[in-house]
Parts: sequence; structure tokens; C-alpha cells
Amino acid sequence: MTKETISKNELFGKLDFKSILSNPDFKEDSVREVIILPILDALGYRGQSVVRSKTLEHPYLRVGSNKKLPIKLIPDYSLKVGENYAWILDAKSPDKKINDRDNVEQVYSYASHHEVRSTYFALCNGNEFTLYRREATNQPILYFSVDEIEYYWEKLRMYLAPDSFQFGKNIVYERTEAYAKAKGGFDYHTRPLLEEIKVRKRAKRRHFGVHGYFTKQAWNVVAEYIKNFSQPGDLVLDPFGGSGVTAIEAMMNNRRAINIDLNPMAVFLVQSLVAPVNIDALAKAFGRVKTAYLKKEPNSDEDIQKALKKYPGPKVIPLPKGSDVDTTDQLFSDKQKAQLGLLKSLILKEKDDNIKQSLLLMLSGLVTKVNLTYHTSKVATRDGQGDASAFRYYRYRIAPNPRDIDLMKYYELRYKKIKLAKEEMQYHINEKTISNLNIVKGSATDLSFIANESVDYIYTDPPYGKKIPYLDLSAMWNAWLDLEVTEEDYKQEAIEGGEYNKSKTDYNELIAKSIQEMYRVLKYDRWMSFVFAHKDPEFWHLIIETAEACGFEYAGAVAQKNGQTSFKKRQNPFTVLSGQLIINFQKVKNPKAILKANLGMDIAEIVLQTVEGIIAKNDGASLEQINDELIIKGLELGFLDLLKKEYTDLTPLLLEYFDYSESTELYTIRKNTKFRTHVDINLRIRYYLLSYLRRMKRERKTLRFDEIILYIMPLLKNGITPENQNILDVLEDIGERIGEDSWRLKTEGQQTLFD
Repeated sequence: MTKETISKNELFGKLDFKSILSNPDFKEDSVREVIILPILDALGYRGQSVVRSKTLEHPYLRVGSNKKLPIKLIPDYSLKVGENYAWILDAKSPDKKINDRDNVEQVYSYASHHEVRSTYFALCNGNEFTLYRREATNQPILYFSVDEIEYYWEKLRMYLAPDSFQFGKNIVYERTEAYAKAKGGFDYHTRPLLEEIKVRKRAKRRHFGVHGYFTKQAWNVVAEYIKNFSQPGDLVLDPFGGSGVTAIEAMMNNRRAINIDLNPMAVFLVQSLVAPVNIDALAKAFGRVKTAYLKKEPNSDEDIQKALKKYPGPKVIPLPKGSDVDTTDQLFSDKQKAQLGLLKSLILKEKDDNIKQSLLLMLSGLVTKVNLTYHTSKVATRDGQGDASAFRYYRYRIAPNPRDIDLMKYYELRYKKIKLAKEEMQYHINEKTISNLNIVKGSATDLSFIANESVDYIYTDPPYGKKIPYLDLSAMWNAWLDLEVTEEDYKQEAIEGGEYNKSKTDYNELIAKSIQEMYRVLKYDRWMSFVFAHKDPEFWHLIIETAEACGFEYAGAVAQKNGQTSFKKRQNPFTVLSGQLIINFQKVKNPKAILKANLGMDIAEIVLQTVEGIIAKNDGASLEQINDELIIKGLELGFLDLLKKEYTDLTPLLLEYFDYSESTELYTIRKNTKFRTHVDINLRIRYYLLSYLRRMKRERKTLRFDEIILYIMPLLKNGITPENQNILDVLEDIGERIGEDSWRLKTEGQQTLFD
């Protein structure tokens, strides 16, 4: 057992620390026996959890005349939790400096070895103790004099005690939100993770059809996360706000919200969309603009040239490398510039600021179609079915056959869609409630205007690497909306490449700094959901390790699909992400770090446990569900590279150990066989009960409780044997009592309390 508090005398007796340095007999072996062993014992490391002088071979360096002899690496102590190495501790003699760079790098090499891959490493010379995270060797996370260890014990225990580590996240049998509410309480600390949610993109006018953007989260997915991890009245933050889905859904569910984005185009879109207006007044303003425009619409060459001189066109902004033209004004024909210029000039005459902003939002949506980069789909049946190349190809590409679109026809369509969006939102977002929404142009790396521990929930979808240079690609809209992108904006933008040719290191540093700021502003016991859509596992580790270093505890990741599985995904199940993962963290007082699997262990055991867990949880699992779960487990424990090497095709392994149904395309546990691995006991009970009750239902039989016990108990002998009460608890949730003591399976609609 780990000791929660401890005194110096309990650990070291009456040892005189002042004499250690001057005592010629107190050397490195004394440091091991007198100082280190009592610390390890008090932390809870005994027996096989303490590996002394483990011999490791250097993965690269060799010595000898033919460079054939490997260099040996021998850490003093390798501390294990289960079968994995949690941390490394190296002893030094009292005269050695433990913060010396060479000493630190030596112990880092032990911790980084592929057979170890520990989360932490430490050095102790008897007088001082220093602890590092393996991913950040520039500064220790803990550094103290050993004679004052009692003042640092709580932190030392928080980092290094065996129960401070977790093996990723095991699949567990959890009550859903409906059950928690039925039992009368919302507990931030014990919120369940959500399962994959079916996307309903087009169901709400406030997000679909208002204005295009480079990326947009599914509104109903975001809404469910907000409702699961926060309560009405709570403050929800999205520091990479984009088109405002998080903030708007927070408001629509009676929360307060802060929406931050560096891109002025994104800020404009959200501000103008939520700007409260009188719907009748908006209709009259649109009518005035339409009437005035149609009287002056420039169509002839002569009228177009006059309009070009009279009405300001787009600002001339340089376009990013790879564009087909050099500046924004070249993205439009003379006719397009003349007509858009006239329309903008009429909008700017409106006196009500919110109505003016709403009409400009319609203009901006129109710019998406009225330009030379507007590409129509090959299967388009009308002019409006297309997209600007910046949204479709992430570059400014002139269309092979630019369309001449009737401007006012499509401006009227913009008006109808935005009118519907505002009508849909006006009950929750209006003059009385708009003060609950703070829309900020700024960087996620600087949230200084938000107080420490004031935010209740964070849901955010950050930019990913080189994929989309948002500021560069927003130039076409910024040119018409008179929005400025500053040098500082480009410096703060979290991307790789772009006009400033940022490196992966630059990108990683900006993302890491943003996570640190999110940790600072979030309250304790509250949650952060971080959308992961990157192709590079290295970035997963950056997010997890930065979050853990800040003090977040990883709570688990959930696969969230956006559509059909791609052919590329089916061909490369462990190298291509379909959809995205939503990574969930919690800010807790004593966070546990993920313990990575060392690559010397049996990966097949993890694979089998993961497959059995997902089968038990879902009452059968498809190949894609199994692949998704293994990707998460491989990322969590850091063996995805080994997984894709050894299991390019999982089918032979699955067919060897599981049954497969061609009709349902699901893998299941073989009939009358036990789980091979230690899947959660309640999951196993539920799986076997469902299978048994379904079979009895097909045979139109009801069962007495003792019959159920006699059937199910032999199948549950692997691991902890449950009591009859455990089985009854699960049975009451998935079955219904018939008469005195007979049971049958509930219909699907009745089973509402479990995932």
C-alpha cells in the first residue's frame, strides 16, 4: 500500500543528511540502500515490481573493431506496474550533480528504450531527487531536497505510486445519462463517455445552408457532448471556434458560451449569424436592397464599366502559393465585381447594425458562388449545386467553365436560408440572451481574458497540420468583407506550411500552448473533448502527453464517423482514420498517466482482450468496430506501428477465436465458450444473458431465475465469479419479470438505460 503522508524519520530514521556529502563511505550503493529503497517501499513498489539493473542493448550504437558488440544500458531501478514499466530511477553518488545534462540524457536513454518506454524517469544522489516526464527533458516536473521529502510526498505519490497509472481505458459496463438522471443527480466527476452518434447534418437550418466553411462539426454530435458533460447555465468554451457550432449549440441548450477564432472570417460568420434581428424588419430591409439593386443591375458592357468606377470592388490581397492567379481581384470577372460592388454598397446604407451584418452574411455566402473558382458538380442538375475551390480543393483554382449565375436569384435564396436560421434560433438567442455569448477574435494560445478555473466544459476541433491554411484560404471573402489578417495572426496560426512556411515544431508548440491555456481556465472535475482527425499518430501522442503534463487525465477516445467507410480505410485498417476520434480528458486533482505497453510484451493478448471487450459491449461487433477499437488501443498504448505490421489482416485471427455471421456481418463469442481474457464482469454477464434470453425468446420460452443461474454461472468462472445479485441487477435492466419468478427479454424500446 502507498503511504498517503509520511515523515522523514519514518523513511530514513535519524539519518544526518548534512553529513552525507562529507562522509567518504556514503557512496552510490549507500544511496540505493539507505535512501532509494525506503522511498520505493513507501510508494508501494516491492518484489517483482522493482527490477534491479535490467540490461538493455543500445538500439543503434556498437563497439569493437567490427562494431558488432552492442553497448549495454543498465538502469539501477526499473519500476513496473503490471507487466509494463512505469518509471526509471537511477542512483548517483552524493558528489554527482543530478541536473547535469549528461546524467539526465543517460537516464532518458533508459526510459526511451523500446523494451521500457516508461512515462517518467528520475535521478537521486541522496541529497536531491529530480523527476522528469520522458517527453519533456528540458525541465524537471519535480525537484527537491531529500531531507524535505515530506513536503513533496503528496506530489511524488501523485506522479509515481502504482495506482497513479492507467492502461489506457478498458471497456466498462456503464449506466447512461438517462439512468443517472433517473437516479437523481448530475455528477461531473463520473460522466460516462458517449458512444458513436449518428450524424444529422441537414436537420437544422442554423448550420446547414447558411454559409460554407472549411470544416464543420456535426451539430447534433456537439449538442450531445455539451448535454452530457455540462448542465444548463454552465460556461462552454471552444478556443478553435470556426463556424461556431459549439457556441451556438451551447446557447441552444441553455448554456453560456465563449467562441474564439483567429480567423476574422470565422468571427464574422458567427457574429452575423447570431445577431438578433426583428424578422419583419429584416424582410423589409432585404426588399429595399433587392428593389434598388434590380433598378441598377449592371449587365451591359457599358453599365459594367461604369459600375466598376463607381462601386468599390474587393480589396487586392495576395493569394497563397499554388493559386491559379496572384491576387483576390483576379478571382472575379468584371461583371461579377460590378454586381457584387453594387449590392454591397446598397447593404451598407442600412442603419441597423444587426440587419446590416445579416445582409452582409448573405453577401458573403453569395461570394462563394459568384466567382471564377466556382466549380459545379458533374452530377449537378442546376447552377447552385457546386462549391468554391477553396472549400472543395483547399486552393484557389479557376474553374474550367466558370458559370454566369443570376446574382439576385441566389441572393434571395441566401436571404431565405438565413431568415429560417434566425427564426430557428430566436427563442434561445435573442436580445435578452445574447450577452451569454462572447465571440472573440483571438488565439487559443492566449486566453488571458478568461479567469482561472471559470469554464465548465470545452469542446474543440483544432486545425490539423498541413491540411487547411485557414487564413490564406479566407482571402476571397475577407476581400469583400474588409476583414484584415495581421502579421501577428499569421504567427499565431496553428498550421504547418502556409505562407509563413511553418514547421511541424512550430505547429506542435502552438497546439501544446493552447492545451495549457485550456487546462488553466477549466474548473476541476470538468471535461475537455478534443477532436482528433490527424493521420499522424505522432500528433496523438503530442495531445495526450501535453494534456497529461498539464494535469489532465485521459478518460478515453470515441470513434465518431462522418459518413461511409472509404475504400482506403478498408484496405489499410490501421493506417487510415475514417471519420474522427473524440478524445476526452478530465481535470482532476490527482490525474493518472497512461502506462504505455513495452514492445516486448505479447500484443496478441491485448488484441484478443480488445476484441472480446467490444464484442461484449455491443453484443457482437463488425470488423470496422473492431478496427476502430484497436486503433484507439494502439494509439493509447503506443503500439499502433506494431499492430499494423503484425495484423494487416485480422480476419484469420478473428475466425480462429470467434464465430462470424454472414447475415449480420458480426463477430461473436462462440456458443457455450468462455471469454479468454478478463473482460469486465458486468459486461460478460450482460453478453451471456442477452444471448441466452434471445434464444429462449425465439423458442417462446420463459425462464426461472434458478435456470438462468445454472446456465450462466459456468460461463463466468474466468476471472471474478459474480454473486447471484450481480446477475439479478443486470437481468432487471435487460429482462422483464413474468409472474412470480419467470423472466423474458425486454423489447428493444424498453432497454433504455444501457448503451
